[in-house]
Amino acid sequence: MEATIEAAITKAGGSFMKLFVLGILAGAFIAFAAQGSNMAAFNLLANPETYGLGRALAGFVFGTGLMLVVLAGGELFTGNTMMLAAVCERKVTILRMLRNWCIVYAGNFAGSLFIVYMIVNSGLLDSGTGVLGAMTVKIAAYKANLPFLSAFFLGILCNWLVCLAVWISSGADTMTGKIFGIFFPIWLFVLSGFEHSIANMYYVPAGILAKSNEIYVSLSNLAPGAIEKLSWSGFIINNLLPVTLGNIVAGGIFVAMVYWYVYKKA
Repeated sequence: MEATIEAAITKAGGSFMKLFVLGILAGAFIAFAAQGSNMAAFNLLANPETYGLGRALAGFVFGTGLMLVVLAGGELFTGNTMMLAAVCERKVTILRMLRNWCIVYAGNFAGSLFIVYMIVNSGLLDSGTGVLGAMTVKIAAYKANLPFLSAFFLGILCNWLVCLAVWISSGADTMTGKIFGIFFPIWLFVLSGFEHSIANMYYVPAGILAKSNEIYVSLSNLAPGAIEKLSWSGFIINNLLPVTLGNIVAGGIFVAMVYWYVYKKA
């Protein structure tokens, strides 16, 4: 708890450029993990009989993103929701916390879009004779078509585990311990199909750009209505907004404030 509060104090005092650049890096790291998880599992995800195995394989790969953020250095919005513990302790003001969140969120989005642009223009989505591109469109369309409350609850479930991964890793003294602390909660969240706002900054924009390829759309076997909702407005309203709110509730209340109450106030 003390380590979480001290980290929040440092984050709250960071300069704009430091936070923004570290936010870009974290967004890129998570986008790398999202792309890698798609590449690893797209064939398994395309088959209903191996879908669960595909989720497990995707989760096995995805944890690398948070490992890079924690061990190499980065500012990730979802983890920074735990700054609420320092607010409860009156070590950080609400305005300083919100400033950090806004700068880091923007940086995460910029870093994610940078990776999206390079992946889409690299030709990698043609992998598996276009099945990777089709699966990229299919995953994005599913996310853009989520009902608001479903996306909100999936966002809570996701960041509860993500922030527990950060919490556990902060208690480890060795790099190996931090890696293991991160790996299992992240594996569980991806396997379960929960929603992470920053990861979705790769998944959905990649699908929006990929849907311009008629081959990918044809191979995805999606209904025209599902494709229509795969747009920037659909992404922001149906996914990014409710998932972000859910992520804040989970990290800020279910992890930071609960543990602050248990270990500090109580």
